[in-house]
Amino acid sequence: MKLSKMAFSVCVSAGILAAVNVASAADGYPSKPIKVIVGYPAGGANDLVARAIGQEMSKELGQQVVVENVSGAAGTIGAASASRAAPDGYTLFMAAGAHALAPSVRKSLSYDIVTDFAPVSVAAVSAYVLVVHPDVKASSVRDLIDMAKANPETLTYASSGVGAPPHLAGELFQERTGTKLHHVPFRGDADANSNVLAGHVNMIFGSMGPTVPHIKAGKLKALAVTSDARSAALPDVPTMEEAGVPDYNVSTWWGLLAPAGTPAPIIEKLNKAVVNATAQPHVKEQFLKMGVEAKSNSSDEFGAFIKSEVEKFKKITEAAGIEPQ
Repeated sequence: MKLSKMAFSVCVSAGILAAVNVASAADGYPSKPIKVIVGYPAGGANDLVARAIGQEMSKELGQQVVVENVSGAAGTIGAASASRAAPDGYTLFMAAGAHALAPSVRKSLSYDIVTDFAPVSVAAVSAYVLVVHPDVKASSVRDLIDMAKANPETLTYASSGVGAPPHLAGELFQERTGTKLHHVPFRGDADANSNVLAGHVNMIFGSMGPTVPHIKAGKLKALAVTSDARSAALPDVPTMEEAGVPDYNVSTWWGLLAPAGTPAPIIEKLNKAVVNATAQPHVKEQFLKMGVEAKSNSSDEFGAFIKSEVEKFKKITEAAGIEPQ
């Protein structure tokens, strides 16, 4: 179908006007405070990362960045709320690795972490660390594998619940090593950690923050970190790959998202602010004390990463026979 000269002119004019409006909106952005929704209660890693990054972004953007905690349903209530916000750059969402896992373990999400958001940048990353109680006679991952193969389903590992990242870390470990461990789920990280510390459970793929102090105190033995690179918090502890477990990477992350449809120039401004925030030495130091590493990337890189995380967790949960609840 051919357009008349007048219709074509109207279409071109509308397109130019839309582009001008987007550009002008970005030029004046931000003109008021920005809200960052966090899907978890105050005081947790997600919240602390959001507040540290937000404080630095405020300096870059010239407007206050405030955190709003909208917790519940493993972080998905906050995500759903953020996905419905106006795509104007004034409501953002601090996502976490658990949000890439959610589609594989939850039946009815009202949002899509990939299509309903525009990625801004990752803000921080952290590995889990495989630790054993000192009574376990294993000084390396190789020792642990040998023990597990000699006594299938005898060694126990704790987690914060079925389908939680520490559980999936254990499932992937068994798949990659051909071992059989006995999973002992608890209602949360605190219960899981305390039972390993007490020697009731042999091991855990623990979060860095609460686990590192016990490693340094000699109350737990660290065998490997679960990321594809060593952790700055435990530089002497090998990765799983270095310890002889191929193709193994289960780490967590935190990153900033905007509602889908947020203009690209606004995303660019936000990305620049995150990049600057994560480069600050005091932010790096603050995160390192939490067992977390400050990091940033481009919007496109972060989007591709989230997609790969969703697919990775889908494969792990399917292999483990975990049904979405």
